[in-house]
Amino acid sequence: MDEKEKMVLYIIGLGLGDEKDITVRGLEAIRRSSQVFLECYTSILSVDKEKLEAFYQKTITIADRTFVEDNADQIYLPAAQPGSHISLLIVGDPVCATTHTDLLLRAYEQSIPVELIHNASVMGAAGCCGLQLYTFGQTVSIPLYEGTWRPRSFVGKVGYNRGGGMHTLCLLDIKVKEPDFEAMAKGRTVFLPPRYMTVNVACEQLIEAVDNKEESGDPYSPTETLCVGMARLGQEDQCIIAGTMEELKGQDFGGPLHCMVICGQVHDLELDFLKRFIVEGSTYKANDFISKIDTVDDTLKSSECEAEEPDDKEEE
Repeated sequence: MDEKEKMVLYIIGLGLGDEKDITVRGLEAIRRSSQVFLECYTSILSVDKEKLEAFYQKTITIADRTFVEDNADQIYLPAAQPGSHISLLIVGDPVCATTHTDLLLRAYEQSIPVELIHNASVMGAAGCCGLQLYTFGQTVSIPLYEGTWRPRSFVGKVGYNRGGGMHTLCLLDIKVKEPDFEAMAKGRTVFLPPRYMTVNVACEQLIEAVDNKEESGDPYSPTETLCVGMARLGQEDQCIIAGTMEELKGQDFGGPLHCMVICGQVHDLELDFLKRFIVEGSTYKANDFISKIDTVDDTLKSSECEAEEPDDKEEE
């Protein structure tokens, strides 16, 4: 196919900082596109749309949650026309949210060529606190509690990770363009102000999740387990503070976006790096879970040895 007849849907990562975090390849793709959309509900940048437009030299259409979930075809179908290049801009990296995977699948079903252009994301940037990325387990999302809706499914995943000595990256909830149902009941379309979960609120919810549990055995201790709170990763004013959940809930992390890590087995090198961020006088206990795991392992090994031990007394 001739270059002019090619059609491409570019899904481009913008990184974590500002308009200048775009890759050269990503910028070239944007500038050759006839339409550019910005997905702005799974994450946010530190700059507004106008700054992006000035730097990219392109008009940008905001694609909020309703637009992406209900009108996604307006993004990928134009890319089915010969010679059309469409760009969808994603804060961070394009493949770190299920919403973007769904969009990819829809484009593939329409036989639309898709080109992914990667960039930095929180999944990698979290390593700047000194914890080694290859020692992380499942990533969990912590939702903002609403009234009596107080899910705790993430607790089991944290327990699974820590049971294997792995750290847990916690992505904290954001609420952007959420409908005001009371206003809607009166026939008015009104959206609530944006809300971004802080490390402080996440710690409060994590503490509540184990304080009000019905089963026995805590996957973490609010007063002993080492955690790392991080804010605005990849930006000039990023903030990193480490300590227990009880300690972190009282710290000032500043503006969004926030995330946190619940530590598993901490290597000496990791701890040396983390010490510069730990709250003074912290009551954390590094590797606080290991004694519990060792006790279970020793019990299992003892049982196995007793079951396998040959009866030599009769032969004697």
